[in-house]
Amino acid sequence: MFEKAKNLYKLQKQARDIKSQLKKTHIEAENEGVMVTITGEQEVVEVKISDEAMQDKRKLEKNLEGCFNKAVKKSQQIGAVLMKDVMGESGFPGLGG
Repeated sequence: MFEKAKNLYKLQKQARDIKSQLKKTHIEAENEGVMVTITGEQEVVEVKISDEAMQDKRKLEKNLEGCFNKAVKKSQQIGAVLMKDVMGESGFPGLGG
């Protein structure tokens, strides 16, 4: 029983460490003059739009949408990899390794 509590505490600490790591991680996605930067926690850090990309509103909207989706997907993949490593080490049945 004590060992499971110890493992749970370790798991909570690792989850906090991952959250901190994700906050510091910046992910960029770019498409046709539009660049979006988000953190691993999926918070927007920066959006850049070139003058050329501003010329066509519909195309700009599609490029922004694509960039945000691409950046969010990358952040989810990074988070999943980090959590998989932790869950595999957790020692709890059904949580990874």
